[in-house]
Amino acid sequence: MKLSNNKILITGGATGIGLGLTKRFLQENNTVIICGRREEALQAVAAEFPSVITKVCDLSSEAERIELYNWVVANHSDLNVLVNNAGIQKWMGISDEQFFQKATEEITTNILAPIHLASLFTKMGSLTTIINVTSGLAFVPLAKVAVYSATKAFLRSFTLSLRHMLRSTNIEVIEMIPPALNTDLGGKGLHDGQPSVSDFVASIFEQLKAGKTELSFGTSEPRVKANNDAIVEYFNKMNP
Repeated sequence: MKLSNNKILITGGATGIGLGLTKRFLQENNTVIICGRREEALQAVAAEFPSVITKVCDLSSEAERIELYNWVVANHSDLNVLVNNAGIQKWMGISDEQFFQKATEEITTNILAPIHLASLFTKMGSLTTIINVTSGLAFVPLAKVAVYSATKAFLRSFTLSLRHMLRSTNIEVIEMIPPALNTDLGGKGLHDGQPSVSDFVASIFEQLKAGKTELSFGTSEPRVKANNDAIVEYFNKMNP
């Protein structure tokens, strides 16, 4: 992937990892479009970075995903990078009265949205790169976020297949595999003390410069490389 002079759509680009990527892609001389549900969050980014283009979109809605695609085609037909970053995380147990409802929300945002967007945006002749943000939890699940972990395992599997399906095209498929980072994913304070987004992004861009298509960092790196015995060991440590 070339790192400059792209036009990039980052879903969930106003907070967390998405915001970190937005800032770095801007530094690398790219045009960045961010979308998300909360207009106030998008406008806060645009106020700090006036070149950022914003689009309100609830990715849990199929109709809004289609509207987003049609808007991009009509207004940004030179878009060449899609970053499927948006995701939600619910801390819950199977006995939670709203378990199924919360699980459905996670599955919709974390699975249905990125595969739908991939199917839509690959129709654009300008597209050259899809980046899917998975997780170290795709390899070793955390039982406290069982459905989230499973959605990331799904997206990991889909990304491998998508790369294979698009191998004869000019579209490169990259997987970004973060560990827990100091963001508000899942709720404020849950990930305090974890590595910073800025350190993660710096490492990711070094890997992009090296031409890698599987980008890991910190504790996600050994999990990506783990064999079955190591995975069991990680699981027992993470789920005492």
